[in-house]
Amino acid sequence: PQAIEKLAYKFPRLVKILADGGYRGGLAYWVKKKFGWILEVILNLDKCPSKFHVLPKRWIVERSFSWLENFRRLAIDYEFLTETAEAMVQIAFIQIMLNKFIE
Repeated sequence: PQAIEKLAYKFPRLVKILADGGYRGGLAYWVKKKFGWILEVILNLDKCPSKFHVLPKRWIVERSFSWLENFRRLAIDYEFLTETAEAMVQIAFIQIMLNKFIE
């Protein structure tokens, strides 16, 4: 909840948050009541755990993390302050977006 409260001031146009199955419960109701945002929880299909299933919108998060793995500075937690680590992630995504724009 503390991290979500900080989002209200940094991203005033935020509408939807995608989350993993670990965020089930009252958090979605709290986010909707306090901020008016939608917290969409993407759950695994438990029908057959040995088979691969494509989960809707889950690929967005997984692809983002795989892009970040290409940056050496983000591979190991070198930063002392969390603000510096957050800035490094933002710089990495700026570089990714610029590379996509140029291609």
